[in-house]
Amino acid sequence: MATLTKPVARPEIRNTQCYINGEWVDALSGKTFETLHPATEEVIAHIAEGDAADIDRAVTAAREAFERGPWSSMDARQRGKLMYRLAELMEEEAEYLAALETLDNGKPIRDSRAADIPLVVECIKYYAGWADKIHGDTIPISGDYLCYTRREPIGVVGQIIPWNFPALMAAWKWGPALAAGCTIVMKPAEQTPLTCLRMAQLAHEAGFPPGVINVVPGYGPTAGAALVKHPQVDKIAFTGEGSTAKIIQADALDTFKRVTFELGGKSPNVVLADTDLQAAVDGAHFGLFFNQGQCCTAGSRLFVEDKIHDEFVDRLITKNSSRRVGDPFDPQTEQGPQVDHAQLEKVLRYIDYGKQDGAECVSGGERHGDRGYFVKPTIFTGVKDDMRIARDEIFGPVMSVLKFSDLDEVAERANNTPFGLAAAVWTRDINKAHRLAAKIRSGTVWINCYDVFDIAAPFGGFKHSGIGREKGAAGLDNYLETKSVIVKMS
Repeated sequence: MATLTKPVARPEIRNTQCYINGEWVDALSGKTFETLHPATEEVIAHIAEGDAADIDRAVTAAREAFERGPWSSMDARQRGKLMYRLAELMEEEAEYLAALETLDNGKPIRDSRAADIPLVVECIKYYAGWADKIHGDTIPISGDYLCYTRREPIGVVGQIIPWNFPALMAAWKWGPALAAGCTIVMKPAEQTPLTCLRMAQLAHEAGFPPGVINVVPGYGPTAGAALVKHPQVDKIAFTGEGSTAKIIQADALDTFKRVTFELGGKSPNVVLADTDLQAAVDGAHFGLFFNQGQCCTAGSRLFVEDKIHDEFVDRLITKNSSRRVGDPFDPQTEQGPQVDHAQLEKVLRYIDYGKQDGAECVSGGERHGDRGYFVKPTIFTGVKDDMRIARDEIFGPVMSVLKFSDLDEVAERANNTPFGLAAAVWTRDINKAHRLAAKIRSGTVWINCYDVFDIAAPFGGFKHSGIGREKGAAGLDNYLETKSVIVKMS
């Protein structure tokens, strides 16, 4: 992509219906809902509001494609070729997809172009390469028998994605499911359906058979719940909030669905006194404020060793004061709006909690402007472990700085949370780095970096932060069943 110097034009909207069985169709009820641009609060488009009837239509199509359609008999290498063609179409349309993501989600265009859409393309290409490399084993067993295993697709999968990385979360779900040979019914977040719907159109153009990919926009209590409860859905993959995951887990119980969850976090970011100070400041700032703080891995609990605490905070404040908040279509903008009004209110409420509980707000701490869902990047010091801003996932640009003095102490405090998604350690002492990496209970630990992702590296959480892993070879396991075949030889 060329370097941007001028604001990007807003894209036209091309897909607003449900995509079911290879066709664009209205919701059976005829209902629609609005999707808004969070920077201006203007209506972008009216989207088909799917519900249980539309989910049933989509699941029926996915079941037919899985059991009797060309997808079920397609050579694995051909599946990979279709996936690679989809990635090529996404790459050709990357500028449009990036602008669409910024319009619907509000994230800065510089991030949509440099991170979100390139990572989408990379993900689909990566799993396209896996499609013809999924195989079982031959196992020696007692007696005169041949034993081998087959790795088979789990079937029809329901996938429910969040609003913070709409296109990328769709890719993380589609990639391994398609490589495994599953068929898909996806419900995108109601706040951000546009890129997922466009990706469905590109899958159509790539030549995916009808019923392989279905997208039904709608709300969680209607479309989402119907997908989870549907008896013909074999597995649910959900990324989102823990309270919703509990409902999904209970609703999936009657049909014994497989479930995988990628949930929230309250990630500890630990800075030791021997670190490269400016590198740690830059990394900690990015680790919290990237994507408006709307990252499940956000380093929202910043533990700074007491010897460097004051200087570290001063540098953080200086860096924060120059952060550019504003129009997400301006390539100079570093921070856009929160995704919707509810999220704006939640973030502002937690800023009030921080002040009420006795933390000191040293930067930001209020709404930015009077139009759009903007919050000034906010830093609190003097934070204690039991304060609400240190306990709860805020999912916004609010950083809590906590002081520590001992390595064992900070490891214990880092783990004093029901979450366990990610963590980071900043130090020049490799022994301390590996010691903390082993002690902290989280699915990812970064050392002297933050938010470094690669599609080949497994991602997921300990404790309340999830079940299962996404990305890499581990991500395929969510969509495969292992079958043992035993043959009497004599």
